[in-house]
Amino acid sequence: MKSSSLMLTAAACLVPCAALAHPHIFAEARLEIVADATNQITELRNVWRFDELFSASVVMDFDKNSNAQLDPDELKEVGQTVLDSLAEYNYYTTIMDNGKTVKVNKPDAIQADYKDGQLLLMFAVKPSEAIPLKGKFSFGIYDPTMYTAMDFPTDGDLVPVGNQLNACEHKVVRPDPDEVLSQNQASLTDAFFNDPTGTDMSKMFATRIEFKC
Repeated sequence: MKSSSLMLTAAACLVPCAALAHPHIFAEARLEIVADATNQITELRNVWRFDELFSASVVMDFDKNSNAQLDPDELKEVGQTVLDSLAEYNYYTTIMDNGKTVKVNKPDAIQADYKDGQLLLMFAVKPSEAIPLKGKFSFGIYDPTMYTAMDFPTDGDLVPVGNQLNACEHKVVRPDPDEVLSQNQASLTDAFFNDPTGTDMSKMFATRIEFKC
């Protein structure tokens, strides 16, 4: 494993009280939530575009032949590094199914690309258990260590795919962090601030799309 910032959240675990720190990495995200004809969620498709400063650091770490770009084999190594590193963090995926947290399975691969000075990561994950289109459920992308800021530039970057899913009532929710903190002070124990990865607080801060079917 390279000791580079590409390990994303792994670096944050070395920093005390990471939850109180500002994000060091910034990415714009797009998330497609896909449902099939059997009225179940089948996969979540992700596209992440990282800021130029972080992207440049990735080039420095993975550019083996020093040609100032990322060749196909180098991009493959980038994708594999992220694939291995983010398993511990559920690939930043927050799923709530009628009040229950649902994990995701490890994706087959993460495709990396480098365009216009920015690193792109593209991959799909599948829920670890069935999510029928019934009741209330939500989907979001969030780094539980708060080291990486994942932003959806527009509400249109959270996309339901499939006629059945589109027929459900849905809306994009963008929580105000200060409001979340003030409303949940009883849950914000010392354990949370000392080890944010050991809590389940991420779903409260994450920009998400909510469904009611």
